[in-house]
Amino acid sequence: MRQRVWLMDTTLRDGEQTPGVAFCPQEKALLARRLAEAGVHEIETGVPAMGEDEQETIARIVKLNLPTRVTTWNRAVISDLEASLNCGVRSVAICLPSSDQQITQKLRQSRQWVLDQMGACVRRAKAEGLYVVIGLEDASRADPQFLIQLGLEAERLKVNRLRISDTLGILDPIRTFNLFDRLTSSLSIPLEIHAHNDLGMATANTVSAIQAGAKAASVTVCGLGERAGNAPLEEVALALRQCCAADTRINLALLPALCRLVSWSTRRPIPFSKPVVGRDAFTHASSIHVDGLNKDRSNYEAYPPEYVGRRHRIAFGKYSGRKLLAELLKAQGHDLDQEEMTQLLLNVRQLSQVLKRPLRQHDIVDLIFGETSAQRDMRA
Repeated sequence: MRQRVWLMDTTLRDGEQTPGVAFCPQEKALLARRLAEAGVHEIETGVPAMGEDEQETIARIVKLNLPTRVTTWNRAVISDLEASLNCGVRSVAICLPSSDQQITQKLRQSRQWVLDQMGACVRRAKAEGLYVVIGLEDASRADPQFLIQLGLEAERLKVNRLRISDTLGILDPIRTFNLFDRLTSSLSIPLEIHAHNDLGMATANTVSAIQAGAKAASVTVCGLGERAGNAPLEEVALALRQCCAADTRINLALLPALCRLVSWSTRRPIPFSKPVVGRDAFTHASSIHVDGLNKDRSNYEAYPPEYVGRRHRIAFGKYSGRKLLAELLKAQGHDLDQEEMTQLLLNVRQLSQVLKRPLRQHDIVDLIFGETSAQRDMRA
């Protein structure tokens, strides 16, 4: 059987902490619907302690009765939990610092205070019959033995899941695997990885944690999040399928549209080369690659683009060869001799350097019959 992995999306909370990103209530409701349709296991909708407007937005999402768990983010204080209860949620994430650095230098408290606050908040939440996630902030810099102590206490308190946060994004895949291997060997509570991307390894670290025994992963659409962002939903879902044969229940074919919606809502364009959903993720420019792809897609295909509702594209430009151009021209009803083809190749390369984009078919056909508008621009 394939390993079952839960993906917990925090686009509406951690993603909204991206500088300049703020969703209006209608956008949050729409994104929550699309996330549920895509198959995420849980949606972290916001921070009720921010005030009545945030509480009203979250309550609106709760009333949608989506087929996924709806949860909120809370500090380890009772007033935050009361604000969450006002929203009607039946699940809460309670965040506590776990590193000595943050316990002593941010909160001016002690390890015992962390244990006491966790106990008080969990008991209050469980008295209301809530599903409880304990999030251990800055766990990647914490004493592993203290993480185990916190995990054992969470088990005693009947906490449902323990979130291990690489808050500063400082882990690498090997250290991530070793940390989660140690924790899963010592604890029975399901573990979640919450990875940040400061060193560009959020997706890789998330996969490593799952390989070491974590049951859940925290993600955001397009990798939104503070600083360099979080582990992207679209990358993690695909990577877990390909690298771990994991079952995330995510409808991969819906991810491109979901990412476009988030891109539009945040006014943040999707990079052309972004894995899975970028414009050029399945675009081939090198003549060598195109020839190999045409002979057998497995020559240059990491996974079928149809998995994510995409298809291969061929880009014409500087690295297009004679064979590719000849096939294009033949389809257009044109046949060039060797000398004409040599000149065309030269013109294609020159035009590519000016336009800084893939050439379109009409660009190449125009090169055969005369000066294009782009060439006039070049001469001017």
